[in-house]
Amino acid sequence: MIIKGFSASAVPAGIKYSGRLDLGLICSATPAVTAGVFTKNLVKAAPVVLDMERLRQGRAQAILVNSGCANACTGEQGMEAAKSTSRLVALALGIPEEMVQVASTGVIGVQLNVAAFESAMDSLVGGLAPENLGKVAEAIMTTDTFVKTATRTITLCGKEVNFMGMAKGSGMIMPNMATMLAFIVTDAQIGFPELNKCLKTSVARTFNRITVDGDTSTNDMVLVMANGAAGNKWIDDEIPEAQQLFQDTLEDMLKDLALQIVGDGEGATKCITIRVCGAKEAGEAEQMARTVANSNLVKTAFFGEDANWGRIIAAMGRCGVRFHPEHVDISFGDITIVKNGIGQGAAVEEEAAKVLREKNITVKIDLKDGNACEEIYTCDFSVDYVKINADYRT
Repeated sequence: MIIKGFSASAVPAGIKYSGRLDLGLICSATPAVTAGVFTKNLVKAAPVVLDMERLRQGRAQAILVNSGCANACTGEQGMEAAKSTSRLVALALGIPEEMVQVASTGVIGVQLNVAAFESAMDSLVGGLAPENLGKVAEAIMTTDTFVKTATRTITLCGKEVNFMGMAKGSGMIMPNMATMLAFIVTDAQIGFPELNKCLKTSVARTFNRITVDGDTSTNDMVLVMANGAAGNKWIDDEIPEAQQLFQDTLEDMLKDLALQIVGDGEGATKCITIRVCGAKEAGEAEQMARTVANSNLVKTAFFGEDANWGRIIAAMGRCGVRFHPEHVDISFGDITIVKNGIGQGAAVEEEAAKVLREKNITVKIDLKDGNACEEIYTCDFSVDYVKINADYRT
C-alpha cells in the first residue's frame, strides 16, 4: 500500500551479511507527528536512548533502521555511531538531524559499522519511492522467517485515511516490549497528545500481551508517524468519535502484527491464546494468563501435543493471584478438560489432544470468581528454539 507523503528504501549494506537487505529508510515529505513506545529494559541500546530524547519534540521526518547489529552495550562509541548515521540521513535529505529517528536490531555488544552506512547512503536515499515500504519490512528481519506487514483504510471525518505497519521479531519476545521493532505510517492528521495516547493504549493491549520466551531486549521500539497528508480534520478531544475510530484501527493493526510475531516465534509450531475469565480484576486475569503463557513446561506440552492440564493449573497456583482451585474450569478449544478443579478423564484428554494438533489454539481458564477476562498470546516451545538460539551469533 502507498501512504500519501511517505517514501521508503532498503539496500544491502553488508552490515553483517552480504547480499541481503539490511538497511532501510522511511521518509515523510513533511515533518510528521510522531510518537514512540520503547523497551522497559534498564539496559537500553544507543538508538533507543537517542530516539527517546529526540521524540520529546513530538515530530520526526525519517526513520533509519538496520539489522545485523543492535548497537547495544557499545558505550560512547555506540552513541556517536547512532548520531553519525542519523547525520548522514539528515545531510542527504536536507532536514535537521533531530528529525531523524534511528533503530537497530541484531547482536548485542558489537560496534556499528558506520562505514557501511556511508557507503550505502547514496543508493539508499536514491531508492526512495512510495511503493518501497515493504522492502524496509524485509530489511529489518533477523531470525524472522517471513515479512510482517499490515494495512488498514478507514474514512475519517469524510476523508480516506490509510495506515501501513511493519514489524520484526520472533525471539526474545516478552512485554514490556520485546526483541521487536515496529513502524507504522499513516496519512492521518492527528495531534501529538492524541497520537501518543492512542499508541500507548494500543501497545498495552497488543505488543505487551505477547510472549515467546519471557525475554525482553535492549532495542525494542514502536514508532508511529502521522503526516496529515489525508487532509482530514485534526483529530482531538473535540471529535471523540474520530479519535476512537483512529484508536480502534491502530489497535486492530498492531494486534495483527503482534500475532504475526507470535506465529513466527523461533521454532514455533503453534499460536496459542491463553484466556483467563471469571477473575475479580483485569490485572489478576492478565497476571495469571501471563504466568501460564510463560511456563516452559506448558509450552513444551503444547509442542508435544500433550493435554497435560496439570502443568497449567500448577502455573496458575504460583502466579500470585488468589483463587479457588475447586471452582476452576479449563478448556482446550471447545473441550472442557477440567470441571470444578477435577480432570474429566482419559477419554476427554484424548479429545483435547486433537485440539492441540491445530495451528491456532485457545486455552480458556474460568475462575468463576468475577467478571474480568484478559488474554495473552504465546507459542509452543520446540527443539528448534534451542537450536536457533544456540547458534544465533554464528
